[in-house]
Parts: sequence; structure tokens; C-alpha cells
Amino acid sequence: MLSKRSTRKPVRNDGLQVLTPGNLKFPWVVAGFSTRVGGSSRTYGKNDLNLGFTQHDSRAAVERNRAVFLKKLGAATKGVAWPIVTLRQVHSDLIHCVTGVPEHHLVGDGLITQTPGISLAIQTADCLPVILVDRETRAVGVFHAGWRGTVKRVVEKGVGEMRRHFGTLPGNVVAAIGPGVHDCCYNVGEEVRHKFESQFRYGRELFRETKEQDEVREKYPLLFLTARAPGHSELPKKIWLNLLEANRRQLLDAGVAKKNISVSPLCTSCRVDLLFSHRAEKGRTGRMMGVVGVRAGE
Repeated sequence: MLSKRSTRKPVRNDGLQVLTPGNLKFPWVVAGFSTRVGGSSRTYGKNDLNLGFTQHDSRAAVERNRAVFLKKLGAATKGVAWPIVTLRQVHSDLIHCVTGVPEHHLVGDGLITQTPGISLAIQTADCLPVILVDRETRAVGVFHAGWRGTVKRVVEKGVGEMRRHFGTLPGNVVAAIGPGVHDCCYNVGEEVRHKFESQFRYGRELFRETKEQDEVREKYPLLFLTARAPGHSELPKKIWLNLLEANRRQLLDAGVAKKNISVSPLCTSCRVDLLFSHRAEKGRTGRMMGVVGVRAGE
């Protein structure tokens, strides 16, 4: 099993790695989450599997990466990768039902389908990728859940959209939350906490606080004496958001059974040897994908 934490010194190998949730292993489903290992990109590190058309990487390298990833995942027929449907992601609750490759580029943060032979994909580098599978109607969906999309209930609404289009019953849904930034590394502002607390009855439970450490204050406390009781100025607090738990709770509220939800233990910010992280790499990083599709005739 891959550990959650690791040193940030890159460790590479040439083997492309795909993370496949055990609860999504149905014969008719193609599903998985990419890592950064085993690609053609050299912008962010040697042999990175960057799957996003970023400003720093070449389009040719990304297209090669996408093709080998889809084949490794099994989203291919006779060696030819299925067409891939992506989004211009805007941290929204916009969800599209697709039956093929759209003529125009879609804008939103969720995709659902029942159509075999196409790959639905969202891109991440700290936000959560969430895959839903209806094991009865053979409908699937994939969603991009950062804090803004989570506040807007994009995953909860995804279950609703699958019910509206395909007759999905929440009790038949199996869900997988992929790698993303965990609460060990997801420092947010007070305004983010206010938004969650105003929208969710359990909002306060999604956050924890720590006090900033200041070695100078601890060594020379008299330098920081003030007239305020109890005699010292207070260090600011840091607020940490548990984005995984927020999305898990949404799935439960939507009616998905607890036993049918899997959560990746991997934090993108902790594991930059394996995963891309926008936060840990100061914005200069690649993109991973969460992908789901339906096989024909299974």
C-alpha cells in the first residue's frame, strides 16, 4: 500500500502508475486516477505524466501522455484509445450529460454518461476527483470538487443528475474519492469556514485549528508582553479544511451507503514524488486525471 506521507525529494521510475479503486472493479467499468509517474513530460520533472494542456508543457507531450494513460487504464478498443471528454473547469456545480464527444468545449465541473466507449475526465492538482458508478443502470460520472464546488454541492448534485437522467437510485451508487489535498496541508481562511458553516449543519466539524509556532516568541517571551490579559499578544490561528470529509458527508446525505464510498489515503501536497500539487509546487505543476467510462457488451 502507498503511504500517505513521503519526503518531497522526487522519486521516479519509468512505469506508468494508475490508481484503481477496488470498489469500482466491475467488468463493464473503466475507472481510475492517474499519478505523475511514467510519462513523456520533462517540464515539471523527468518522465512526468502531465495530462493537462498547461502553459509550460508541450501539447505533443500531453497528447502522448493521455494516449498511454487511457490504454493503461483500459479505455481503448483494439489498441485505440477511446475519445476523451473534458471540461473547462470553473469551480462550479455545472454538470453535463454526454452521449459522445461534444462539438463545443464544455464548461463546468461534472460529467455523466451511459454511453459506452467514451472516457469522461476531470483534471486535478489538489482538488478532489470523485467517480460515481451506478451498478444497476450502468451509468457513470466524474466530478471536480475543490472547496468552491464542494460548497455548491457538486458531488451531491451529481447523484441527483444521475437520478434525473438515468433513474439512478442512491443505494445503487458506488463512489470513489481520489487523491487530493488533505487537512494536514489544506490551510484556508476564515471566510472559507464561514461559507461551509452557513451551508452545512456539520460545517464546523470539517475544520480544525492550530496556533502558529514562533521560535523567537518562545525563546524571548518578554519582548512580546502587552497590556492585554493575560499579558501576551496572541499568535494567529491557522485553519485547516477536511475537504475529503466534506465530500464524503455529501455522498452520505445524497443516500450513498457508507460501505460503498472509498477514499484515497494519498495527500497530493505530501506526496509530490507521486502526485502533482498546485500548493506544494507553488503553482508550477502538471495535472492528473480522474477518468471513468463504460465498456460495450460486458
